[in-house]
Amino acid sequence: MKKTNLLSRALLATITYAALSLSGAHAGAQDYEFQVLSSEVKMGPGAEVSVRLVDKRTGSLVSDAVIFTTRMDMAPEGMEMMATPVEELPSSQPGTYKFKTNLSMEGGWRFQIGAKVQGEGETVNGEVVVKATP
Repeated sequence: MKKTNLLSRALLATITYAALSLSGAHAGAQDYEFQVLSSEVKMGPGAEVSVRLVDKRTGSLVSDAVIFTTRMDMAPEGMEMMATPVEELPSSQPGTYKFKTNLSMEGGWRFQIGAKVQGEGETVNGEVVVKATP
């Protein structure tokens, strides 16, 4: 009877360990979030928007993500078709990504970003809203 009890406990411990290690083994794209550093940006052709990429599980900044898609449009103002090009700029702060764009009109602009994070199989997608001010 003691041998069976010991075997049951060992089996239960193994199953519990496997379940716990599998549940936290890999982050998912939903575990990351883009956050805008300043929600108000001076409008014009040299407008700069900076975002940081955060691992929501730990609160730490994610450096060295590869930004491969960006879109800036006026969807918050009901003008999604009004889009403008975005150019990535070098950033001196780890985990912070800087962009230059032309915010030609005052109002809300939606910035959509797609990135690859090292070790993550899924694309990390996010969006932030900035307000262009005169």
